Amino acid sequence: MIEQKKSAAIENYSPAIINITSVSAFAASPERGDYCVSKAGLAMMTKLYALRLAEEGINVYEIRPGVIETDMTANVKDKYDRMIGEGLTPIPRWGQADDVARAVGAIASGSLPFSTGEVINVDGGFHLRRL
Repeated sequence: MIEQKKSAAIENYSPAIINITSVSAFAASPERGDYCVSKAGLAMMTKLYALRLAEEGINVYEIRPGVIETDMTANVKDKYDRMIGEGLTPIPRWGQADDVARAVGAIASGSLPFSTGEVINVDGGFHLRRL
């Protein structure tokens, strides 16, 4: 990306790095510790790369999905149906792959040119702290 940006081989080249993490980057799930640690590592990588690559004109973002209806969550559907019904998220529904794709699309289209190191939560409001 740095070489391509410097060479101007591609007109209007505005590269971005998009890391897909998870609410598991900050919400611990003891039964999935390896997953949580890997997502937390990607979250820190986003910050480090954002600092390092800003001067090169490369923005870095983290998209942090919440409970998304996929093959990976199919075996816990009943559990999350119940939790969502009990208020797990302010937006009372499962997230969809399209919700994540729209966030990726917004970044890839260049809609956030003066942002880097940002976390885009696609989690139905799960990240909001409540009393």
